[in-house]
Amino acid sequence: MYAYIIRRVLSTIPVMAVVAVFVFLLLYLTPGDPAVVIAGDYARPEDIERIREQLGLNKPLYVQFFTWVGNVFTGDLGISIFSNMPVLKLIGQRLEPTLALAICTMIFAVVVAVPMGVLAAWKAHTWVDRVVMIFAVLGFSAPVFVIGYLLMWVFSLNLGWFPVQGYKPIAEGLGPFFASIALPTIALGLVYIALIARMTRASVMEVLTEDYVRTARAKGVNNRTLLMRHALKNASVPIVTIIGVGVALLIGGVVVTESVFNIPGLGRLTIDAVLRRDYPVIQGVILIFSGIYVMVNLLIDLSYSLLDPRIRY
Repeated sequence: MYAYIIRRVLSTIPVMAVVAVFVFLLLYLTPGDPAVVIAGDYARPEDIERIREQLGLNKPLYVQFFTWVGNVFTGDLGISIFSNMPVLKLIGQRLEPTLALAICTMIFAVVVAVPMGVLAAWKAHTWVDRVVMIFAVLGFSAPVFVIGYLLMWVFSLNLGWFPVQGYKPIAEGLGPFFASIALPTIALGLVYIALIARMTRASVMEVLTEDYVRTARAKGVNNRTLLMRHALKNASVPIVTIIGVGVALLIGGVVVTESVFNIPGLGRLTIDAVLRRDYPVIQGVILIFSGIYVMVNLLIDLSYSLLDPRIRY
């Protein structure tokens, strides 16, 4: 197993290398001269040259790349063009809201979606199954910003149960924190719930057709034990896999959700950087998101042997 873990960890190196190349080339794949775009239409030639020198665009491409990679390894993601602050510091300031939203969404989605999927599989082809699947299809089809605005209109503007926008850190109290994060969590979690519920239903239905499940049912095992100990446990590997794959969906949804609910996280930072053409910030955020996605899927792969003892590395 240790050899497998080492191989899997080493396999992330070429993946992150490819990501680093594309993140670096982001500055050059954009149409036009990056320095001219950043400087604006009314910039003077000396302003354009100053920006080009600040970004190192006057050096050969391979020199820029290796310089950038070397800085990344030392924790230097560059300096923001507009705020003139280190990119790593900007990311650190915006990290808590994004992590809080992502973790709350994942917990909420798993707690709701897995029982829904198991129930739909157990009551397959009945009205319960149809209701769950209709909910899953609607949740996966509706855009996050539409769900967000509907939740704000109902629960904030009409009922007044939650604040309309904004974020309260955990340091200010659990009550204000959960009040500010509840609606964004639900809006983002509905899409995630739909994905996990459909996979849970399909996996559990497949396990329920196995011989050992029929044998357990014939022996008089109660439904709860049959579903939890036999069906769900043996269907956990594909469910956990889709949870890991859904992290990419979660990352993309965070950007939209933070913009809708005015949460000062990495999503808002990304949107502001794109609008301002702040390339160092864009590169830093994409690199961080990519690293998180790769590490989550690595942990998912390593968890298979814990979920299913039959799996041996």
